Amino acid sequence: MPSRHGVFTDAACPAFSPFPSFAADMLALLSLFFAALLAATLIPAQSEAVLLGLMWSGAHATALLWLVATLGNVLGSLLNWLLGRYLSHFADHRWFPFSARQMGRASGWYQRWGYWSLLASWVPIIGDPLTLAAGMMREPLWRFLLIVTLAKGGRYLVLILLARGVL
Repeated sequence: MPSRHGVFTDAACPAFSPFPSFAADMLALLSLFFAALLAATLIPAQSEAVLLGLMWSGAHATALLWLVATLGNVLGSLLNWLLGRYLSHFADHRWFPFSARQMGRASGWYQRWGYWSLLASWVPIIGDPLTLAAGMMREPLWRFLLIVTLAKGGRYLVLILLARGVL
C-alpha cells in the first residue's frame, strides 16, 4: 500500500526494506557485545543471559554469538589490564573501580600462580581484579590476550554446550 508520498511502506512491502531486520540484528549483537564488555569490568552486567536469550531465539548463528560475546569480554578485560598498567598509581582515589582488598587479593593470587592465574579470569568477583593485577605486574600483552581469550571463550563455549544439552 503506498504511503501518502507514493512510496511503499515497510509493512506493505517488506521485501523492499531489509533495513529493519538488519538494524534489529545489529542492535542485538551490539547489546551482547557491550553486555560482555561491561561484565568483564566492575560495572554490573549479565552477558550470559543476553547470550542465552539470543541463542534460544534462533535469529543468529551460535558461532557468531560466541565470537561476539568472547570479543566483548576480552576487550573488557583489556580495559582492566590497561587500567592496571597505566593508572594503578591512582588506586587510592575514590573513583578507582577496584577496592584495595580486591587488588590485594588478586595481586596475591597473581604472584602465587603467575600468568596461569589468568585462566581464572572468567571467575566472578576474582577474575576482573586478576586482569587488573596482570597489568600492574606488567604481564606482556600478547600472553595476556592469549590466556584471557582461551579462558573467556572457553567459558562461553561451555555455557552454550550446557544450554544445548551437549554437556
